[in-house]
Amino acid sequence: MVIDSLTRNARLDTLAAAIREHFADQGCDLVDQFGELTMVLPSERLLDVASTLRTHVDFRFDQLIDLCGVDYAAYGRSEWETEEASYSGFGRGVDRDLALEADDPRRFAVVYHLLSVSYNHRLRLRCYVGGAQPMVDSLASVWAAANWFEREAFDLFGILFRGHPDLRRILTDYGFIGHPFRKDFPLSGQVEMRYDPEQRRVVYEPVSIEPRVLVPRVIREDSRYVETGADEERGDA
Repeated sequence: MVIDSLTRNARLDTLAAAIREHFADQGCDLVDQFGELTMVLPSERLLDVASTLRTHVDFRFDQLIDLCGVDYAAYGRSEWETEEASYSGFGRGVDRDLALEADDPRRFAVVYHLLSVSYNHRLRLRCYVGGAQPMVDSLASVWAAANWFEREAFDLFGILFRGHPDLRRILTDYGFIGHPFRKDFPLSGQVEMRYDPEQRRVVYEPVSIEPRVLVPRVIREDSRYVETGADEERGDA
């Protein structure tokens, strides 16, 4: 186990050194945390950096394992207050107040997870995008697997991928409005869908559910809920 750990650390050090050597002057930051490397890069450098990571002999990241979007709106601000939540059912939670800014240049991020089979290296890329229409270059020409991943990020977060061969929704319905993984998208949605037996087709109607925020039942196993008397009886037994 010690040998494996040392080998892993040596591989990470080798990869980190190669990244700093190749991309130090391109505005890229390297984060070494929790035994993983994360490379944060400007959106305008994404395509060039990805191509180098894919083809250069020092990297050979030949597989794109995953690609996803992230909405950082209100990141780091607690949205729920669960200390006073009901433990016998459901209780009302605090109202959402995200104070979203549509033109925040770092509201969204596209995250890529890469694998080098040749060197057994893994690397995470993070590219921040923002504005009313967040956009970044498509990597479908570098890794073919990016095609459907980028369509998913577009569908759920509204992130546009410049140069994508067929950027259209992949999970939601054809006439869906909005992007459901954005934090300002209502939890109850925009419309209701049901089958109308008279019209013999699916129809869309306004949402009839009253918007509300609920805190689900919270069960904690800590000292706040320890029954002292019961513990003493178990100790005496």
